[in-house]
Amino acid sequence: MPTEKPLISVIIPTFQEEKYITSVLSKLNKLKPQIEMIVVDGGSSDKTIQMAKKFANKMYQINKRGIARAKNYGAKKANGDILVFLDADVHPNLDFVKKVLRTFNDTMNVGATCNVMPLHAKSNEVFFFHFYNCLIRFVSRFRPHCQGKFFAVKKEFFQRINGFNEDLPCLEDHDLAFRLSNLGKVVFIRDLTVYEFPRRFRKVGLLKVVITWSMDYLSFMLKGKPISNIWPAVR
Repeated sequence: MPTEKPLISVIIPTFQEEKYITSVLSKLNKLKPQIEMIVVDGGSSDKTIQMAKKFANKMYQINKRGIARAKNYGAKKANGDILVFLDADVHPNLDFVKKVLRTFNDTMNVGATCNVMPLHAKSNEVFFFHFYNCLIRFVSRFRPHCQGKFFAVKKEFFQRINGFNEDLPCLEDHDLAFRLSNLGKVVFIRDLTVYEFPRRFRKVGLLKVVITWSMDYLSFMLKGKPISNIWPAVR
Protein backbone atom coordinates (compact mmCIF):
# COMPACT_ATOMS: atom_id res chain seq x y z
CA MET A 1 0.00 0.00 0.00
CA PRO A 2 1.49 3.38 -0.99
CA THR A 3 2.69 5.62 1.78
CA GLU A 4 2.83 9.42 1.67
CA LYS A 5 6.22 9.48 3.37
CA PRO A 6 8.72 6.81 2.26
CA LEU A 7 10.80 5.29 5.01
CA ILE A 8 13.96 5.31 2.91
CA SER A 9 15.26 7.94 0.51
CA VAL A 10 17.98 6.70 -1.85
CA ILE A 11 20.25 9.55 -2.96
CA ILE A 12 22.46 9.07 -6.03
CA PRO A 13 24.98 11.74 -7.10
CA THR A 14 25.76 11.67 -10.82
CA PHE A 15 28.19 13.08 -13.36
CA GLN A 16 28.35 11.65 -16.88
CA GLU A 17 26.67 8.38 -15.83
CA GLU A 18 24.64 7.50 -18.93
CA LYS A 19 26.27 4.04 -19.11
CA TYR A 20 25.13 3.06 -15.62
CA ILE A 21 22.24 5.10 -14.27
CA THR A 22 19.38 3.35 -16.07
CA SER A 23 20.47 -0.04 -14.81
CA VAL A 24 20.51 0.89 -11.12
CA LEU A 25 17.35 3.04 -11.22
CA SER A 26 15.31 0.44 -13.08
CA LYS A 27 16.25 -2.07 -10.40
CA LEU A 28 15.39 0.31 -7.57
CA ASN A 29 12.12 1.12 -9.31
CA LYS A 30 10.87 -2.35 -8.37
CA LEU A 31 10.89 -1.27 -4.72
CA LYS A 32 8.44 1.62 -5.09
CA PRO A 33 6.72 2.87 -2.95
CA GLN A 34 9.07 1.55 -0.26
CA ILE A 35 11.76 4.00 -1.31
CA GLU A 36 12.12 7.48 -2.73
CA MET A 37 14.71 7.82 -5.51
CA ILE A 38 16.59 11.13 -5.68
CA VAL A 39 19.22 11.89 -8.31
CA VAL A 40 21.45 14.96 -8.01
CA ASP A 41 23.52 15.76 -11.09
CA GLY A 42 26.68 17.82 -11.03
CA GLY A 43 26.67 19.08 -14.61
CA SER A 44 26.46 16.11 -16.99
CA SER A 45 26.57 16.85 -20.70
CA ASP A 46 25.60 13.32 -21.77
CA LYS A 47 22.18 11.65 -21.42
CA THR A 48 22.36 11.06 -17.66
CA ILE A 49 19.64 13.55 -16.80
CA GLN A 50 17.18 12.40 -19.46
CA MET A 51 17.64 8.78 -18.44
CA ALA A 52 17.33 9.48 -14.72
CA LYS A 53 14.11 11.45 -15.18
CA LYS A 54 12.38 8.30 -16.45
CA PHE A 55 12.73 6.59 -13.07
CA ALA A 56 13.69 8.99 -10.28
CA ASN A 57 11.06 10.52 -8.02
CA LYS A 58 13.15 13.68 -7.87
CA MET A 59 15.82 14.90 -10.27
CA TYR A 60 17.99 17.93 -9.50
CA GLN A 61 20.89 19.71 -11.16
CA ILE A 62 23.44 21.74 -9.22
CA ASN A 63 25.83 24.27 -10.71
CA LYS A 64 29.00 23.15 -8.96
CA ARG A 65 30.48 19.66 -8.92
CA GLY A 66 31.38 17.86 -5.71
CA ILE A 67 30.16 14.54 -4.40
CA ALA A 68 29.63 15.81 -0.85
CA ARG A 69 27.76 18.84 -2.17
CA ALA A 70 25.47 16.64 -4.30
CA LYS A 71 24.76 14.26 -1.42
CA ASN A 72 23.92 17.10 0.94
CA TYR A 73 21.61 18.66 -1.62
CA GLY A 74 19.76 15.39 -2.09
CA ALA A 75 19.45 14.93 1.66
CA LYS A 76 17.78 18.34 1.99
CA LYS A 77 15.17 17.31 -0.57
CA ALA A 78 14.53 13.87 0.93
CA ASN A 79 11.29 12.89 2.64
CA GLY A 80 12.59 9.64 4.13
CA ASP A 81 13.48 9.08 7.76
CA ILE A 82 16.48 7.04 6.60
CA LEU A 83 18.91 8.22 3.92
CA VAL A 84 20.81 5.75 1.75
CA PHE A 85 23.67 7.20 -0.30
CA LEU A 86 24.40 5.05 -3.33
CA ASP A 87 26.85 5.46 -6.21
CA ALA A 88 25.44 5.46 -9.73
CA ASP A 89 27.21 2.24 -10.74
CA VAL A 90 26.28 0.27 -7.60
CA HIS A 91 23.63 -2.44 -7.61
CA PRO A 92 22.01 -3.34 -4.28
CA ASN A 93 20.18 -6.59 -3.73
CA LEU A 94 16.47 -5.92 -3.44
CA ASP A 95 16.45 -7.08 0.19
CA PHE A 96 18.57 -4.10 1.23
CA VAL A 97 15.47 -2.20 2.42
CA LYS A 98 14.53 -4.95 4.84
CA LYS A 99 18.08 -5.23 6.16
CA VAL A 100 18.53 -1.47 6.57
CA LEU A 101 15.23 -1.15 8.42
CA ARG A 102 16.18 -4.09 10.63
CA THR A 103 19.51 -2.42 11.43
CA PHE A 104 17.86 0.80 12.51
CA ASN A 105 15.32 -0.98 14.68
CA ASP A 106 18.19 -0.79 17.17
CA THR A 107 17.89 2.78 18.40
CA MET A 108 21.62 2.88 19.20
CA ASN A 109 22.49 2.58 15.50
CA VAL A 110 22.80 5.88 13.63
CA GLY A 111 24.69 4.81 10.50
CA ALA A 112 25.46 1.65 8.56
CA THR A 113 27.56 0.37 5.67
CA CYS A 114 27.98 -3.08 4.14
CA ASN A 115 30.06 -5.35 1.92
CA VAL A 116 30.95 -4.12 -1.55
CA MET A 117 31.88 -6.59 -4.29
CA PRO A 118 32.68 -6.11 -7.99
CA LEU A 119 30.34 -6.89 -10.87
CA HIS A 120 31.72 -9.24 -13.55
CA ALA A 121 34.77 -9.63 -11.37
CA LYS A 122 38.29 -10.67 -12.26
CA SER A 123 40.10 -12.91 -9.79
CA ASN A 124 42.41 -10.18 -8.45
CA GLU A 125 39.41 -7.89 -7.95
CA VAL A 126 37.54 -10.53 -5.94
CA PHE A 127 40.57 -11.01 -3.69
CA PHE A 128 41.02 -7.27 -3.14
CA PHE A 129 37.35 -6.58 -2.41
CA HIS A 130 37.15 -9.44 0.08
CA PHE A 131 40.28 -8.12 1.77
CA TYR A 132 38.96 -4.54 1.82
CA ASN A 133 35.60 -5.57 3.30
CA CYS A 134 37.40 -7.46 6.07
CA LEU A 135 39.71 -4.50 6.64
CA ILE A 136 36.80 -2.08 7.03
CA ARG A 137 35.09 -4.40 9.52
CA PHE A 138 38.31 -4.79 11.52
CA VAL A 139 39.31 -1.12 11.56
CA SER A 140 35.75 -0.13 12.49
CA ARG A 141 36.29 -1.71 15.89
CA PHE A 142 38.67 1.15 16.69
CA ARG A 143 37.47 4.01 14.49
CA PRO A 144 34.15 4.03 12.59
CA HIS A 145 34.45 3.74 8.82
CA CYS A 146 32.05 3.40 5.98
CA GLN A 147 32.01 2.33 2.38
CA GLY A 148 30.97 5.36 0.41
CA LYS A 149 29.46 3.16 -2.29
CA PHE A 150 26.63 2.43 0.15
CA PHE A 151 25.98 4.26 3.38
CA ALA A 152 22.74 4.48 5.33
CA VAL A 153 22.06 7.03 8.05
CA LYS A 154 19.14 8.22 10.12
CA LYS A 155 18.18 11.61 8.75
CA GLU A 156 17.80 13.26 12.14
CA PHE A 157 21.42 12.47 13.03
CA PHE A 158 22.69 13.40 9.57
CA GLN A 159 21.11 16.82 10.01
CA ARG A 160 22.43 17.17 13.54
CA ILE A 161 26.05 17.00 12.31
CA ASN A 162 25.31 19.15 9.23
CA GLY A 163 25.84 16.34 6.74
CA PHE A 164 28.94 15.77 4.65
CA ASN A 165 31.92 18.12 4.78
CA GLU A 166 31.83 19.82 1.38
CA ASP A 167 35.45 20.97 1.71
CA LEU A 168 36.65 17.37 1.30
CA PRO A 169 37.20 16.20 -2.30
CA CYS A 170 37.20 12.57 -1.10
CA LEU A 171 36.97 10.60 2.17
CA GLU A 172 33.82 12.56 2.99
CA ASP A 173 32.24 9.21 3.82
CA HIS A 174 34.83 8.26 6.46
CA ASP A 175 34.65 11.74 7.93
CA LEU A 176 30.86 11.47 8.21
CA ALA A 177 31.05 8.07 9.87
CA PHE A 178 33.52 9.35 12.47
CA ARG A 179 31.39 12.38 13.36
CA LEU A 180 28.25 10.25 13.51
CA SER A 181 29.93 7.91 15.98
CA ASN A 182 29.75 10.69 18.57
CA LEU A 183 25.95 10.30 18.47
CA GLY A 184 25.59 6.52 18.33
CA LYS A 185 26.85 3.37 16.61
CA VAL A 186 27.99 3.16 13.00
CA VAL A 187 27.66 -0.51 12.13
CA PHE A 188 28.62 -2.93 9.37
CA ILE A 189 25.70 -4.98 7.99
CA ARG A 190 27.48 -8.30 7.53
CA ASP A 191 24.73 -10.07 5.59
CA LEU A 192 24.24 -7.26 3.06
CA THR A 193 26.31 -6.92 -0.11
CA VAL A 194 26.10 -4.39 -2.94
CA TYR A 195 27.85 -4.76 -6.28
CA GLU A 196 29.80 -2.06 -8.13
CA PHE A 197 31.33 -1.89 -11.57
CA PRO A 198 35.09 -1.55 -10.80
CA ARG A 199 35.77 0.96 -13.55
CA ARG A 200 38.41 2.97 -11.67
CA PHE A 201 40.46 -0.14 -10.94
CA ARG A 202 40.34 -1.21 -14.57
CA LYS A 203 41.14 2.16 -16.11
CA VAL A 204 43.68 3.46 -13.59
CA GLY A 205 45.03 0.16 -12.28
CA LEU A 206 44.39 -1.64 -8.99
CA LEU A 207 47.80 -0.89 -7.47
CA LYS A 208 47.72 2.80 -8.35
CA VAL A 209 44.22 3.21 -6.90
CA VAL A 210 45.20 1.46 -3.67
CA ILE A 211 48.32 3.62 -3.29
CA THR A 212 46.28 6.79 -3.85
CA TRP A 213 43.63 5.66 -1.36
CA SER A 214 46.29 4.82 1.23
CA MET A 215 48.12 8.15 0.90
CA ASP A 216 44.87 10.11 1.07
CA TYR A 217 43.69 8.16 4.10
CA LEU A 218 46.98 8.55 5.96
CA SER A 219 46.96 12.29 5.28
CA PHE A 220 43.34 12.49 6.41
CA MET A 221 44.13 10.71 9.68
CA LEU A 222 47.19 12.87 10.40
CA LYS A 223 46.13 16.26 9.03
CA GLY A 224 42.35 16.06 8.74
CA LYS A 225 42.36 16.32 4.95
CA PRO A 226 43.44 14.10 2.01
CA ILE A 227 46.36 14.83 -0.30
CA SER A 228 44.15 14.78 -3.40
CA ASN A 229 42.57 18.11 -4.29
CA ILE A 230 40.11 16.46 -6.63
CA TRP A 231 38.89 12.91 -7.18
CA PRO A 232 38.97 12.59 -11.00
CA ALA A 233 35.91 11.14 -12.71
CA VAL A 234 36.44 7.84 -14.53
CA ARG A 235 33.93 7.11 -17.28
